Amino acid sequence: MAQISHKQLRKFLAPYKITAGKKFRLDEFDPADTGGLGSEFKGNAKELLAKGVDWLADAQSKLYAQNQWGVLLVFQAMDAAGKDSTIKHVMSGVNPQGVQVTSFKAPSAEELDHDYLWRCIKALPERGRIGIFNRSYYEEVLVVRVHPEFLAGQQLPRSLLTKNIWKQRFEEIAGFERYLASNGYLVLKFFLHVSEQEQKKRFLERLDQPDKNWKFSAADVKERQFFKDYMKAYEDAIRHTAAPHAPWFVVPADNKWFTRLVVAGAIVDAMDGLDLHYPKVGARQRAELDKARQLLQSQ
Repeated sequence: MAQISHKQLRKFLAPYKITAGKKFRLDEFDPADTGGLGSEFKGNAKELLAKGVDWLADAQSKLYAQNQWGVLLVFQAMDAAGKDSTIKHVMSGVNPQGVQVTSFKAPSAEELDHDYLWRCIKALPERGRIGIFNRSYYEEVLVVRVHPEFLAGQQLPRSLLTKNIWKQRFEEIAGFERYLASNGYLVLKFFLHVSEQEQKKRFLERLDQPDKNWKFSAADVKERQFFKDYMKAYEDAIRHTAAPHAPWFVVPADNKWFTRLVVAGAIVDAMDGLDLHYPKVGARQRAELDKARQLLQSQ
């Protein structure tokens, strides 16, 4: 990836990057797409990914030292789309001290006693760090929309449970991301787009391979009956919340090697635009460093 020019990288990413969702249609995106790269490219993809990981490690070090920007990476997907493995491979070379990964499950009783953004706001990364949300506040317009009965557990006043609730939540989420961007956060959102057929294949692998049995849940199979409903919910969410300051990347997820390449490329391209660098040492600090050097040399 280090040998690819900025122009080439952005051209590669362009089909998957959504910054304005008004005309977005999910059925125009093929989960099996590999950007015209055949299976014979997998070896080169690993090499490019390794270079991207090295670049991210260097960028993360500068991000931490500069202590101005925060980076928020949001991952959303259907079960078995590869969120965990993508995060693992793409962030494998980054210093763990500079990365915070938060996985959001079903909300707890304490979390339900607060607004739906509360638990995510608590988990936002500090300046100088990369925060990764494995699922996020988008669950409130995805799983809760597919299963509106979950609204009952959120203890909202009945007068607020109107037909406009999803539109309101889209507006709230878009406003929240606009607020983050204006306060020094780079926000990137990834929808790992896996096909229904590939998901079935991966579920069967979890059943067939003993070392993957622990990943399987009967609830995952039950949830498959709502697959098309989820696709409609994702399409609507992306339409209403894609923006230049908080873009969505609809990442083909049927081929994991390509998924990782797109995600790594998107992060590299976006962080490269932050003008990251190590803080410059002023004259006074330089004098203190010279004094410390003399002291050490005299000991």
